[in-house]
Formats: sequence, structure tokens, C-alpha cells
Amino acid sequence: MTDDCRYLRSATTREKTVPAVLMLAAIAAVALNLRPFITGIGPLAADIGAQTGLDLQGLSLLTLVPMLLMGVFAFGGPFLQARIGARRSIIAALALLVLGSMLRLYTTAGWQIVGTAALMGLGVAVIQAVLPGIIKRQFPKHVGVVMGLYSAMLMVGGALGAQMAPRAANAASDWHAGLAWMALPAAAALALAACSLPRDTGTQPGHLAVMDYLRKPRVWLLMVCFGLMNGGFSTVVAWLAPFYREHGWSAAASGSLFAIMSACQACSALLLPILARKHQDRRPWLWLTMGLQAAGYAALAFVPDVAPVAWVLLLGAGLGGCFSLSLIVALDHLPDPAQAGALSALMQGGGFLMASLPPWIVAALHGMTGSYLAGWQLHLACVAVVAALYWRISPASYAATMQPAARAA
Repeated sequence: MTDDCRYLRSATTREKTVPAVLMLAAIAAVALNLRPFITGIGPLAADIGAQTGLDLQGLSLLTLVPMLLMGVFAFGGPFLQARIGARRSIIAALALLVLGSMLRLYTTAGWQIVGTAALMGLGVAVIQAVLPGIIKRQFPKHVGVVMGLYSAMLMVGGALGAQMAPRAANAASDWHAGLAWMALPAAAALALAACSLPRDTGTQPGHLAVMDYLRKPRVWLLMVCFGLMNGGFSTVVAWLAPFYREHGWSAAASGSLFAIMSACQACSALLLPILARKHQDRRPWLWLTMGLQAAGYAALAFVPDVAPVAWVLLLGAGLGGCFSLSLIVALDHLPDPAQAGALSALMQGGGFLMASLPPWIVAALHGMTGSYLAGWQLHLACVAVVAALYWRISPASYAATMQPAARAA
């Protein structure tokens, strides 16, 4: 099948659309598998804690550890692309997701389930580091739309995990099944990626100049914005369902609420890049997402029981749109796909390192105060900080802030 894909790429114009469609399907399938292993934890947190002995801070490790690894290993994205190749890296990473999901059938202790979270977090880190570069290289004229598809499917995967985990657990009368089923879509994505992703073409030395990027203040600014925004997402993933369980909701109902939010995230992640595609300056759209997030966090903090579906819809729209637009802004900074992919990987690296901490911080605040109020207020403040920082990221500043990389491209 791989030979057929290569043949189609070199065939007529009509035939060339076939591998493009397959590649888009592969990108969507891969993205679908990047969040279920995290979002499925929240609805099952009480059952997992009861059997493994993990308390709230221990359960927070199931989000913290994967996010931490997403940050640490994202810095290796440029090296992986240069030395191993993007396609081979993604295939190996998907294999880790399959293995980690299957191992969750047999976990009985807290350290074991945290270990599976680490294994899958490593796989996700590799994919997030190298896939944006593939998208910029294969779809140079449609980066915004394809990144929107990638981000939307990532959010759909989050909704799928939150929705299916309690249902699968109830059907099997075992929370292990609620997490292990995720091996099936990961295996399907692995098969599709092996057929459809472009073959690696050799090393690209430009990928290796990581320190050149880290010397640039703009890279650190992008990291901080991405990290604070995703810190809110990681807190919502870890504690939205337990928050509403404290308000008397069942595991299935709280998981459904998160799934609704994730579905709204997906729509926003897909639609906002399409609406913003003709605008070189993405900041007005980013500020719109900041406003939506602020409304959502404020409602969770002060009126969580008034209209919870409305609040999570607002929050989901803000988080999803901000995520996809942030990735696009990073890719916009450099015209060369390899260098833009490296910048995106490093932004995600620093960002996910920051994003790994808020679930633990919110758990600690809950332990001190007995509620999640302080946690939601913390993220409301973070939204204000990110909105102010984005003022500095104007398109006119891209080339100057990324020299000499822009000259090299």
C-alpha cells in the first residue's frame, strides 16, 4: 500500500488528491488519540483512587506527568526530525500509545497507572513535536485550515475519552476497561499513519540549532502564553469532572459535561482558524478566545450551578480556539517548514512544562481551602496575563524577532 501511495503522489492531478485525503485522514486519526488517555481519568477518578490508594494530589500526577513529559521531550522534536525522521517518530509514538493503553488493563497500584501515563505522555510528546512540521511542509498554502483540523480532532479525542471511559467501565464493571479501550483507535491510527504519512527524506541540519531558538525572547514569550493557556486546559481535564461530582453529579454525567466542553473546543479549534485565515494578524481572534475563557472561569468560580452547560461551552470555545491559533501563530513566524516546526516544538516544550503544574497546584489549593474556587480564580488571572502578553506578538515583529533564522530560510 505504501508503494501505491507513492505512485499516486506522482500521478495525475486528480490522483494526487487521493494521498492528500489519506494524509488528512492520518493527521485526524493521530490527533484523535492524543488526549483520551488523560481526559478519561476525571470521570473515573473516584474509582481509581479507591482501588489504587491515590489521593487528589496523587491523581493529579496522571495529568501532571504526561504534561511534564510533553514539555521535556518536545525539546527533542528537532533532533527526532533530523536523526530519526518525522514519520518513523510518529509511528513509534503511536505504538507507545497502544502499549500504554493495553497495560492499563493490569494496573493495580498507583505507581503502575502513573507509569502508563508517563509512557503515553512520551508518545504524545513526540507526535506533538513533529506533526506540525509535516503539516507546514505538506500543506504550505493551507496551514491554518489543516492545523485547525488537527486541533479540532485533538479536542474530539478529549471528548471521546471523557464520554467513553465511564461507559466502558460501567459496561465491564471495571474501571480498567474504561481506560484500556483506547488501544483500539490508537492501533487504527498507527496503521493509517504507516500508509499515509510522507516518507522521511533525510536529515536537516537546521533542526539541530535548538540553542539558537532558545536565545530569542520571542520563543520564551510564545512558551509562556502557550503554557498558561494549556495550564487552564490541564486543570479542566483533571478537575472539572471531580468538581461537579462534589456538586452531586454522577461519573457519567460529569464525564458528559466534559465531553460537551470538548466538542465545543473542537468546533472552535476548527472554525476560528478558518475565519482568521485571511487575516495576517491573529491577535483579535486570540483576544476573543481570552474573553470566552475569562467568562467560563468566572462562572465556574462564582455561579457553577446556574447554567453549567453554558459555562463549559464558553470555556471550551475559548480553550479550543486559543490552542489552534497559538500553534498557527508559531508556524507563521518562519517561512521554512523545518524551522517553523522546530519553533512550534520548542513552544510546546516550554508550554507543556508550565502546563503540567496547575493540576497539582489546584489540588493543593483544594486541600488548603476545601474547594476549587481558588483554582478557578488562579486561571482567571492567567487569562488576563496572556491577553496582555499577546499584545507584543504582531505580524510586523515576526522576522525581526526570529533573525537570523528568517534569513537562513
